[in-house]
Amino acid sequence: MPTFEVFPVTSATEQEMFINVPWVVYANDPNWVPPLRSDVQKKFQPENPFFQYGKLKQFIAISRGTAIGRIVAAVNDRLIEREGKPIGIFGFFECVEDIQVAAALFEAAENWLRSLDITEVRGPIDLSTHNNCLFLVDGFDSPPMVMMPYNPSYYPTFIEQLDWTKAKDAYAYDFPLDKPLSPEFEKGYRIACKSGVTFRPLHTKGEEFEQDCINLYHLFNQAFSSNWSSTPRTLEEFLEEARSLQDLVDPDVFPVAEYNGEMVGFWMGLPDYNIPLKFVNGRLNWVGILKFLWYRRRIDQGRVIAICSLPEFQRKLVPLGLIYLGLQGGLKKGKPYKRAELSWVYEDNSRSRKLIEAAGGKIYKTYRMYEKSL
Repeated sequence: MPTFEVFPVTSATEQEMFINVPWVVYANDPNWVPPLRSDVQKKFQPENPFFQYGKLKQFIAISRGTAIGRIVAAVNDRLIEREGKPIGIFGFFECVEDIQVAAALFEAAENWLRSLDITEVRGPIDLSTHNNCLFLVDGFDSPPMVMMPYNPSYYPTFIEQLDWTKAKDAYAYDFPLDKPLSPEFEKGYRIACKSGVTFRPLHTKGEEFEQDCINLYHLFNQAFSSNWSSTPRTLEEFLEEARSLQDLVDPDVFPVAEYNGEMVGFWMGLPDYNIPLKFVNGRLNWVGILKFLWYRRRIDQGRVIAICSLPEFQRKLVPLGLIYLGLQGGLKKGKPYKRAELSWVYEDNSRSRKLIEAAGGKIYKTYRMYEKSL
């Protein structure tokens, strides 16, 4: 007989248990980076803009008074509208190494989605692909970089045993910074400049930062609107996330490209703040802030979240110029960076993959999205 029970989260106590599940699952995993508990909690507050266009149900598995698993089933109306079919999503999945617990959690989530006439489920997606998504399936030997997923190696095994199938893979590329970049990239930068494109670091203060973020938002919508399984964000949602990252930006690794005063491309790099966050243990109270400030001195790597250029400026070699400037910025005197990660890139994004691999990037982690018909 099962020694656990699965049920919906309905109280503040159960919500706290839901938040705490990863600390049970990863108790002995040296590569796990604890999420900020407050950030997870915000996802379930009524103020989250998700509730304007979606609904969700949280479930936890309890054994002897301890939460040993969790899952969220959700319906994102924007995703349904975009794909034209009744598709649901699951996310926030965490579970101890017990297939029975995993099966019971997925059964609860799937039954709730069936009750809403959902016929297909995709995940893991924490409400949208702009948040945490994907399971790591290869590359468990190192910690995740900032804003990247991580999970035990048994998660892919469990979900495949439960009749979920691969929908799509995505890759993280490793960029060691001790190898010279091909001269073609500096040449591309020179050609872009001669064609009238100008480059500068992202503004990080005041009204200039706000305006840059508004321009980034419109560029994102133009360049990534057709991304698979992605849904549009409002300007308010985008700016809220941008402001939360404002103090973390290193402008030397965040160049933008402009033409006649209009932003036409960017290289979005961030220092790997997972390095100090590992020591915070999920809480940015005064002790956590002091630890964060102390251990941020250990940061010696960064993550490139996106390389973006409007299609008409790809012919002006703007992407090559951005890669050149982004990597050069990381190599400036006094900078601590020894390597960079570019992540994530879908397996069928051949144009981006060819460019990244030409710059010397090597796949070192693989992630996977799963689907299941109900």
